[in-house]
Amino acid sequence: MSRSLKAHLLLLAATFVWGSTFIVIKAALSDASPLVFNAVRMVIAALILCAIFFRQLRALPVGALRAGFEIGTLMWLGYEFQTAGLLYTSASKSAFLTGVSVVLVPLLLAALWRRHINRYTLAGVATALVGLYLLCVPHAQGLSLASLNRGDLLTLACAIAFAFQIIVLGRRALHFGFAQLVPIEIAVCAIWMLISIPIAEPHGYIRFNPQMLWALGVTALLGTVACFIVQAWAQRFTPPTHTALIFSLEPVFAGLTSYVLIGERLGQRALVGAALILAGVLASELFGQVQRPEKELAEEAS
Repeated sequence: MSRSLKAHLLLLAATFVWGSTFIVIKAALSDASPLVFNAVRMVIAALILCAIFFRQLRALPVGALRAGFEIGTLMWLGYEFQTAGLLYTSASKSAFLTGVSVVLVPLLLAALWRRHINRYTLAGVATALVGLYLLCVPHAQGLSLASLNRGDLLTLACAIAFAFQIIVLGRRALHFGFAQLVPIEIAVCAIWMLISIPIAEPHGYIRFNPQMLWALGVTALLGTVACFIVQAWAQRFTPPTHTALIFSLEPVFAGLTSYVLIGERLGQRALVGAALILAGVLASELFGQVQRPEKELAEEAS
């Protein structure tokens, strides 16, 4: 199995974990406010990562520290804008607008890094975006430029932050290993969250009970430690556009696990949306050819 194929499969597995933990997080938020829950989760993950990769962190290059700070800050901004946006917009709109990062990644790569994107990849991105809209936004609610409110704009800012996080991580992962990047990324995100709680969520709270401890364990160990290690390693061998497309499957996996575990059913519109997202990912994976990360590294080193 090639490293590229293994990277794609591992990213798919990480996306499945993120999608399947929606139920766990939703249940946990009955005993915690969103920012406090995320901050505690990130602190636990950061402590675990620093313990696991203690030796690598003792000889941390300045460049890796700077890269980890950049990626962690972008990730924190994504979470912060998303949480703030949810105060003014619906969860369905938030899910769709966050997914707009799928489109922003190739656009930013083309505009800022002059990367050529294959037409099949662009077609896959457009198809996945339509699918996200059908899956996440109910027909009665709709979404247009005229209907955008403050929460929608904040969530679009979240999508921009996550798009940059995918791109920057992909570029930095070519030069530094995941053992150097991921602990710093998560620790920086956790620190920013702790600093921002008194401002963004002054009445935040958390109640520790068996359900909460289970949710923190699952999201910290699987959803954060394991998945972000996978992302940092896999993006050495996967183009950022492909990574963003694979991540667009998160609401599909969330819908599937909700159906299997708690019997939530997707309507016909949502099923069509899920099918389009899958079609977009397959079109990009089977026919889309973009500059490989290994080639980028060779060019930058020359």
